Amino acid sequence: MHDTGTSEFLDIRGLRYHVRHWGPQDAPPLFLLHGWMDASPTFQWLVASFQQRWHVIAPDWRGYGGSQWLARPYWFPDYYADLDALVRHYSPDAPARIAGHSMGANIASVYAALRPERVARLAMLDFLGLVADPGVDAPAQLAKWMDGLDQPPRLRSYPDIPALAKRLQQGNWRLPEDKALFLARALSRQTADGRVEMAFDPWHRQASPHLYRIEDAMALWRRIRAPVLMLVAEDGFIHERFHDQPDEYQRRLASFAQVEVHRIPDAGHNIQHDQPARVASLIENFMLA
Repeated sequence: MHDTGTSEFLDIRGLRYHVRHWGPQDAPPLFLLHGWMDASPTFQWLVASFQQRWHVIAPDWRGYGGSQWLARPYWFPDYYADLDALVRHYSPDAPARIAGHSMGANIASVYAALRPERVARLAMLDFLGLVADPGVDAPAQLAKWMDGLDQPPRLRSYPDIPALAKRLQQGNWRLPEDKALFLARALSRQTADGRVEMAFDPWHRQASPHLYRIEDAMALWRRIRAPVLMLVAEDGFIHERFHDQPDEYQRRLASFAQVEVHRIPDAGHNIQHDQPARVASLIENFMLA
């Protein structure tokens, strides 16, 4: 196994944050932001595939991995402020290069809109917004959130690491056994009864009290000044959501003033696992352009 990086803990807006580092401290900084139900080790093979010198900075978001858990519902805008604090801490004198996967791309794109002077280049890995359920209105969404407060969410547990690894492979048939075992170890924790579960606060499963509105997201994307790299997995979430809606796909892309799109063949949503060398090459070429 390649170098798995080093850990640092620091205070970010009153919470104990875990940040994973790869590469020399004097190399150009590159932020890698993980997605939902994930953590910084997800970028292991991507980092190993880089050909250039980078100081990779990969935080575990609040409530994930080694960062502090709240044990109560989360407010999504906190992630924007957390990222602002992280960027100011690690790149105080220059705008940052940021690559985010899924939820991490969502957070990074909003941040790039709110703090355009703080972002030099942005890579978005298989994220182009969510699709709202037309059958759910604002009162129903709020009621769902309220009902969830009375029934705290729980995580599924597994008897051991190999069992969790098999579950990860069920979610991604491209994931070989060695990678699945690594992720099962790196992204889990042991429970009091000796079983294992994914290392993220179960309160992340709680529904948001607010409806998702793509028009709001697009209004933010139109404010981004940094060049944007959009990596679309052949079998990922963007394809799943928009393969039969080409007009909507193009409408969303048109929100970005400067966007470069690449399709990643033979890859599912976790393109950093399925095609790390290809993704690393595209990110490096883009970040160094």
